[in-house]
Amino acid sequence: MIRRRKLRFLVVGAGMSGILAAIRLREAGHEDVVVLEKADRLGGTWRENRYPGLTCDVPAHAYTYSFAPNAEWSRYFAGADEIRAYFEKVAHDRDVLPLIRFNREVTDLSFGQGRWTATTRTGERFTADVVILASGVLHHPRTPDIGGLDSFAGKAMHSARWEDDVVLDGRRIGVIGCGSTGVQLICALADRASRLVHFQRSPQWIMPVVDFAYTDEERAAFRRDPALIDAIRYDPEYEGNVQRFTMGIVDPDSEAMHAIEELCRQNLEQNVADPVLREKLRPDYRAACKRLVYSPDYYARVQRPAVHVETGAIERIVPQGVRMRDGTIHELDVLALATGFHADRFIRPATVHGRNGVALDDLWAKRATAYFAITLPDFPNLFLLNGPTSPVGNFSLIDVAERQWQFVERLIGELANGNCDEICASAEAMAAYEARRLEAARGTIFASGCSSWYLDREGVPMTWPWSYQAFADAMVNPVMKDFERRATARAAD
Repeated sequence: MIRRRKLRFLVVGAGMSGILAAIRLREAGHEDVVVLEKADRLGGTWRENRYPGLTCDVPAHAYTYSFAPNAEWSRYFAGADEIRAYFEKVAHDRDVLPLIRFNREVTDLSFGQGRWTATTRTGERFTADVVILASGVLHHPRTPDIGGLDSFAGKAMHSARWEDDVVLDGRRIGVIGCGSTGVQLICALADRASRLVHFQRSPQWIMPVVDFAYTDEERAAFRRDPALIDAIRYDPEYEGNVQRFTMGIVDPDSEAMHAIEELCRQNLEQNVADPVLREKLRPDYRAACKRLVYSPDYYARVQRPAVHVETGAIERIVPQGVRMRDGTIHELDVLALATGFHADRFIRPATVHGRNGVALDDLWAKRATAYFAITLPDFPNLFLLNGPTSPVGNFSLIDVAERQWQFVERLIGELANGNCDEICASAEAMAAYEARRLEAARGTIFASGCSSWYLDREGVPMTWPWSYQAFADAMVNPVMKDFERRATARAAD
């Protein structure tokens, strides 16, 4: 790339996407790159979450950067510690660590005189020509609105604020929430707790999967021949499943979606023997309306003698445990809140102001959105990775971010080559994109009649509503007429 301008970059967040951005910027020859990270170490959601049983539900060899295969994964579905260690190793190997300023939470981003200024909680200020928002989605814990939580005499904690020194063996444990986190916690604690209560406001469809450990011989083979890793990462069956899943999302009446529903139904009916428990665990909405939970052993674990599934309504938390509306009290020593995150926050609560003081909070007052999930009108030279309206589902968000980087790189190229000094989606293009997206989103499986963190306050999915192939194609072919480009007095810099 021939550059007529030397650009200064700020990357917000040192999780998966932030590490990717820093690596790609340096590879492109950009030398002035700073990564601002709110915590004291990198890792993003894999730093925030470390509860027992935590794994990624994407095959480990598919949940890696395309340029950094890892022969050392211990299992088909890797655990959180391994994933965090992988990101730390990649950051070290690619010399990203010197770029990161830890304990620098961004509280304000403002655009003026052609540059962005980031203010951190420490009071420091950083300026840049370009900002990459890689702040992630799942990092603002959602605490359930249940009265009496502060009165609990035992230990209560959100799954993203897990306290490693809490004694679990032989204790009475309650888990509130039955998304992936709640299911993983139950599987991990079923043989450890003296009594384990799974509080389910609404049960989940469970997609059966097979997990297994890699042998020393298999890992040695991966080291010798990276093509064996590619065979897993690009396994036609896995890639076909991703495509079928996304097509099912787009067309709830498709053969692909009916096949997913049948797999989930058979999993429940063939693996839960007790008819009463089976009906407790049967959702009243379609499979994939919520994010599908993948588990190799939840149904086996939840049938253990120490495990009790509670589907009644919680009245309040009391010092000795959880009191139900029917008066039942479940006495507990530990209460785990697997209640998810505020998935619509992204960079917020930081304040962000674009041209002429336009506030991101005002732009997102109704719902968080961005043109093709990456750029916003009146916020020039600010690009998001895994931002609002990105694809979500049971596939690798690393792949999503890498594809989005192709789009971002094209926009950065306009700046670096001197074609313009400011670039962002035009207001007209943004409005047209969002109108098309909303219409399509209302017809997806996510809008088929359930509550989930995918939905905005009006019940419309905040997600990419087209096929994954359409997403991949869009990322390599930005429609440049949809962008507002300006030259400023700083063009000679």
